[in-house]
Amino acid sequence: MNMSSNLNYTQTGDYLLPNLTLHQPKTSLGKYGRLRRTYLMNHRPVLYNTMLLNGSLYPHLMEVEQTAESQMQQTMEQLLKQNPAPDKEQNQMAWVQHMNSLRAQAKELVLTELIYS
Repeated sequence: MNMSSNLNYTQTGDYLLPNLTLHQPKTSLGKYGRLRRTYLMNHRPVLYNTMLLNGSLYPHLMEVEQTAESQMQQTMEQLLKQNPAPDKEQNQMAWVQHMNSLRAQAKELVLTELIYS
């Protein structure tokens, strides 16, 4: 059987081990990319390992990160149009409470639709 490959091997004791490397960009993952990676590792290990081995994991995580950030921004804008915030100068605590509530709603949507699906 003739197998021609361009892999390099390292002698370790009696074994030849292939020199395998993963090429990942230097950009680090954000919050949503890391959440997606954790979800895949814990709940979809076969998919995670397949994506890791064929090199599609990191691009997938970066895409999820960008999509999640974009969706968070769009959802916050929509929620603010539907539920305008109180005047920030007159009642700061009510404004903060309102914005935190909207952010929690937007985050829940992103997590349900993108991260944990």
